[in-house]
Amino acid sequence: MRPLAPFAAAFFVFFSTCLFSRPQPPKLIHRLDGYTISITEADSFAKTTLQAAHVTGAQIAVLDRGKVVWSAVFGLRHRSPDLPMTRETTTWAASITKSVFSTYVMQLVERREFDLDEPIAKQLSSPLNSYAPYVQTASEIVRDPRWPTVTPRMLLAHTSSLANFTFIEPDKKMHLHFKPGTQFRYSGEGINLVQFVIEQRKHKLLDELMQDAIFTPLQMTRTGMIYRKEFADNVADRFDSAEKFLAQTKRFPARASGSMTSSADDLASFASALLAGKIIKDPTRASMLHPYFQIRSLHQFGTGTDTTDGREAAAAGLAYGVGWGLLTRTKFGPAFFKEGHGDGAQNYMICFERRKACMILLTNSDNGELAFRPLLEKILGDTVTPWEWEGYTPSYNEASRQPSNRNLVR
Repeated sequence: MRPLAPFAAAFFVFFSTCLFSRPQPPKLIHRLDGYTISITEADSFAKTTLQAAHVTGAQIAVLDRGKVVWSAVFGLRHRSPDLPMTRETTTWAASITKSVFSTYVMQLVERREFDLDEPIAKQLSSPLNSYAPYVQTASEIVRDPRWPTVTPRMLLAHTSSLANFTFIEPDKKMHLHFKPGTQFRYSGEGINLVQFVIEQRKHKLLDELMQDAIFTPLQMTRTGMIYRKEFADNVADRFDSAEKFLAQTKRFPARASGSMTSSADDLASFASALLAGKIIKDPTRASMLHPYFQIRSLHQFGTGTDTTDGREAAAAGLAYGVGWGLLTRTKFGPAFFKEGHGDGAQNYMICFERRKACMILLTNSDNGELAFRPLLEKILGDTVTPWEWEGYTPSYNEASRQPSNRNLVR
């Protein structure tokens, strides 16, 4: 091979330098509305918004076309000494647990190991109040003539008519409050009842079942239905609205209604696999996300009868499937979502099926929900989440909630 002439060699060096040192265009998030926002702007906006809302710590992940395009962390996981939130920090996912559990249930349905429409009473070998966990609480419900009609599908879609939890009932007993399947009433108690039936059938506890079925196969190493010692080096404490310490995040025992801890990255892996048909097959996912019940209420946590002003729900086609909230009529196509709300933990995840675009927000703060609307609108371009129904209506700096097209590219 002949050596390059001096001029040619100099030109080659110059050309190579220009080619490889040329500034690369900023990475972009392609929003649902066709605009883009740079990673730099998304990061800056999230930081400013979370600080303004006094959110102690947060993790955010965004997916597009089923792939993670942005993952970032903000604030603190621990105070005194101050320790930063990291992408490996495990946080309390709270009620997002319900939807991940429901996806596991659909694995069983897919393998014909569980029937969503066979009444719970028939799936147990003995009356519910004969089992130790329900001896004190189920004595009334087993005598209700409507009890034999309650199915797992109703429980997972929050239409069973059970209260959210038995301990809030005046007599601390389980009751059916209307004809099952006819109204929406959010119930963690119902989700835990499905867990109990499955554990009876499988003769295993839920934390082991879900670890084997979902968390280990997807390498969700920062996720568990119960606290594990390997989380100890990086777990998020929880803080109140004044950013004062509330509690450490150590959840026992496994509860399908909300014991899971996770990270935004792990939930992004879960969402990506779900959208790709790697957890359950596409027809099974379609069945899970089929609207079982149309919701017309103004607020999620009403009695189920506040239907006089459900315009927001109607506009979005708000519904519930198997363990997931659904938006069936949006300009971006159908979406599925789940919130997580507990003391010092406020979370949200939403996925739009057509674009396979998702946004996951996990916080260790009672102020987390104050930031959700501006973050979803500005970064994902999500203007269709039912803000009033969810309660995501920040009171601070109303103008900041409006999406701005400044520095956006169509």
